[in-house]
Amino acid sequence: MMETEQLATATRLLAYDTFDNRCPLRPIMDQTTSRWATLIISALVAGPHRFAQLHARVGGISQKMLSQNLKALARAGLVTRSVAPTNPPQVTYSLTELGVSLAGPLTDLIGWFGRHGDELLAAQKHYDGLGEDGSEDRSGDRSETREA
Repeated sequence: MMETEQLATATRLLAYDTFDNRCPLRPIMDQTTSRWATLIISALVAGPHRFAQLHARVGGISQKMLSQNLKALARAGLVTRSVAPTNPPQVTYSLTELGVSLAGPLTDLIGWFGRHGDELLAAQKHYDGLGEDGSEDRSGDRSETREA
């Protein structure tokens, strides 16, 4: 019986090979792991937010982009949109159970960037100083002799 369950799990996992561009989960993965979606999901870990609160929390996102991402996250089953029967209506967004299960790894990823920020910035600075062939770019080095 245990082997049958393991086989069913393995078959299900193989059916969703996100490395394969034909995988039906690929568009969902692309949407939910985008820069904005990652930050929106992480912001919602703290609890339900209204649109304006999310807009203020996720620096640099336009209202249009926030709206598009919230719709995509709701469609993926990660976010719930609730409308309170008030005048004017109050709309809040919160993570679903599925969204909460994704939020953990995403907040870990964001934390990783925070822990390794100095190293990442130093690596970029080093890379930007390399020539196109990967060798040290000496174009800014004034000690080289110049032909007359």
